[in-house]
Amino acid sequence: MIHDLTRAERLRYQRKQDAAYEAGDAAVSNLKAALALAGLVLPSLSNDGPVGCRGLVRLGGCSTELANRLAEVIAAGARALRDQQR
Repeated sequence: MIHDLTRAERLRYQRKQDAAYEAGDAAVSNLKAALALAGLVLPSLSNDGPVGCRGLVRLGGCSTELANRLAEVIAAGARALRDQQR
């Protein structure tokens, strides 16, 4: 049996979808800013929209050079965090 959503349920779902979309936008902005600090740009970085009330970020494709540089920056940051915790 298929359950039709009530108006209230549809509104709650829409609010969750809107919040997920906004969370995706915020995550994209945060990641772009962090990448910019490292002098990196992911050209296809974008908000992929909400799916099942969860925000998704599309990282997109990049060159192997950029992927390797990104790996170096992430590893350096992870090492710095680890060293701070000691």
